[in-house]
Amino acid sequence: MAALLRRLDDTRKRYFPGLCVAATIGIAASFLSQHYGAPAMLMALLLGLAFNFLSEESQCAPGLQFSAKTLLRLGVALLGLRITFGDVLTLGWQPMLMVCSAVVLTIAFGVVMARWLGFSSAFGTLTGGSVAICGASAAMAISSVLPNSEQAKRDTLFTVIIVTTLSTLAMIFYPMISQALGLTGQEAGLFLGATIHDVAQVVGAGYSMSEEVGDLSTFVKLLRVAMLVPIVMTIGIIIRRAASKQGNGNESGKVAIPGFLIGFVVLFIINSLGWLPQQLAGQLADSSSWLLLTAIAALGVRTQLKDILSVGWKPVLLVVLETVFIALLILSYLLLTH
Repeated sequence: MAALLRRLDDTRKRYFPGLCVAATIGIAASFLSQHYGAPAMLMALLLGLAFNFLSEESQCAPGLQFSAKTLLRLGVALLGLRITFGDVLTLGWQPMLMVCSAVVLTIAFGVVMARWLGFSSAFGTLTGGSVAICGASAAMAISSVLPNSEQAKRDTLFTVIIVTTLSTLAMIFYPMISQALGLTGQEAGLFLGATIHDVAQVVGAGYSMSEEVGDLSTFVKLLRVAMLVPIVMTIGIIIRRAASKQGNGNESGKVAIPGFLIGFVVLFIINSLGWLPQQLAGQLADSSSWLLLTAIAALGVRTQLKDILSVGWKPVLLVVLETVFIALLILSYLLLTH
């Protein structure tokens, strides 16, 4: 018993300083978001970058690494509590098929455009997936199955910054576009939910128009969130098999499914079957936002700002093109079926 207590105390001393730094930055970002309307994810990242000097402190490093990896995966798993089978079936099969197709086509478009602009397919997958699925959360989930490197970390942080910025702009301008095009409440809900990057911005845009639009846009957005699991699993399979062929991975070609994706599916099923009390499910779903905020703050602390600023204009152009692509794709469908 004494040995166990000593081990727990050592673990606390090892991880607590870094965890405390990341959590404090996350709380500050949440405060700024609630009181000034700033995107919480973006604020967490920028505040984290401002405290980069703490990454050089040996006491903080283990906790920051734990926050950036373990808490991230736990937060993604808890996203499964935000959607149910009923939410998915509410749309009907045609809009559902269109939304799913738009997600896949946007990722494919991102890969093609990335290669055309001189970037790797992995970077196109990362940016395309974040635009197509759920913004910063998708970027971090996808990055967890991509090859780990300093460049990959910089790519992830850049993607979080740009998709959050574009998502905020979309929250402002997309309702205006919906009204200018004369979209009905149902069409506007589908457009907003299928094109805006982050969940929070979808909610803000939808309910700024009406309660009907807000409800539907949130359902559509959560359908995109549900696609996070098959997309990330597919990316993981492709990456593992490519590494295996090059002699850098498992020779048998077997692919291990990440535990956080299994957790996402399990929680999605449990939530759909109503096995969790609604209040508890809501509290756990809300905790995913806190975990993701903490993880992004930790990533910010561990990253040099100059690395982000040196990316140039081409990566920005890539994400803008992906954003325009999915918006035009959904609008084309709505106008053709109007």
